[in-house]
Amino acid sequence: MIGGLLRNSPMTYHPAPLPTERMDLPQDLLPLLEGLAAHAHDVWAQTRLDQGWCWGPERNDPFRQHPCLVPYDELPESEKEVDRRMAREVLKGLHLLGYEIIPAR
Repeated sequence: MIGGLLRNSPMTYHPAPLPTERMDLPQDLLPLLEGLAAHAHDVWAQTRLDQGWCWGPERNDPFRQHPCLVPYDELPESEKEVDRRMAREVLKGLHLLGYEIIPAR
């Protein structure tokens, strides 16, 4: 059983993300986007390290090795974009949920 569903049962979960596909982020939020992406990577990496994972040249689940266990700045652009996408969607979601982002003084 996985997540309360039998492995071979029909899928009953239907994701319904907020409609953000036509939204663009203002340019002044791009530094925040990059900071959130780096933070998301660090949270992911710390979780992996806490679980006993280490760096390896390729992903190897039995040996708990992962090539992305490096600082954010050292990630390939394709991996940075994974973190940026999540951060972008969070920022867009905040807007759609009625929040404004105002920089601290």
